[in-house]
Amino acid sequence: MEPARLTATDLACRRGERLLFRGLSFTLTAGEALQVVGPNGTGKSSLIRILAGLLRPFAGAVECAATTALLDDRLPLDEDLPLGKALALWSRIDGIDVGSPRLDALGLIPLLDVPVRFLSTGQRKRASILLSNARSARLWLLDEPLNGLDADATGVFQRQVTAYLASGGIVVVASHQPFEVPGMRRLALADYAP
Repeated sequence: MEPARLTATDLACRRGERLLFRGLSFTLTAGEALQVVGPNGTGKSSLIRILAGLLRPFAGAVECAATTALLDDRLPLDEDLPLGKALALWSRIDGIDVGSPRLDALGLIPLLDVPVRFLSTGQRKRASILLSNARSARLWLLDEPLNGLDADATGVFQRQVTAYLASGGIVVVASHQPFEVPGMRRLALADYAP
């Protein structure tokens, strides 16, 4: 199997008539993490979408030799189902493990009978984290992953990311909030503004 690798070369992003960034390049290999920082509107989410292949760059290229999991603000669960049934559906579709240890680590067991539409922002984020973590992806793209999480959930998730990196995963975090993972590099989008 080819080692996990993510390379961005001379990326530029334009939204409407506005050029958000240009000349952005980096390479990440197994066990490496990068936090993309900058104020709202500088292109952090757009960069994550470009890296995920959901948005075409205005210029440049992305080469990805890794299966990818995306965690953003879109919760891919049926709003009308109880959380347990909604997670079970994804478990069957993707063949992922959403078993008790993972549910317990994120504090989701007491919520399994609650319809997804009644979950708080933080509870939704924890369910999204569970789905992202359960996939066997070698690259995690995390867009504002700490939004809505309390201090305990933030600590749990950062420890999960650290363990994931130790197992050979690659992580790109787009966030204006501090994200504490040992050895994480930081990229300021303001350095690539036109």
